[in-house]
Amino acid sequence: MKKVIAAIFINEGRVLIAQRAKKDALYGKWEFPGGKLEGDETDQECLKRELYEEFSIHAEVGAYLCSSYFEHNNMPYEMRAYYVTSYTGEFVLHEHHEIKWVTPDELPAYEMPEPDQPIVKTLIELYHR
Repeated sequence: MKKVIAAIFINEGRVLIAQRAKKDALYGKWEFPGGKLEGDETDQECLKRELYEEFSIHAEVGAYLCSSYFEHNNMPYEMRAYYVTSYTGEFVLHEHHEIKWVTPDELPAYEMPEPDQPIVKTLIELYHR
């Protein structure tokens, strides 16, 4: 099973989402940033690398939040979401059109890929506890 690691940034009750600029099937959709695990990386190493590649920031990865399971091109995937506890640097958008900070309740208003939906649901549930 292949793994994708997603970043959950939370600041003052708002979550970061990013709109994809890459010309692929998910073009224009909003997502939790991150990417595919490569080689023998740990989840945390992958997320740090991806966030640097996508945004030029240096992130500290915190606790695991949840997983989402899906298939893409007949290959099973697990998307593992982790909180980002802090970061340094300014966001530079290398692979996205835009980023937004939204409340968990606002997330359903944004078109997000199916694998992100369980993470949205988890964040909404946590927001209402």
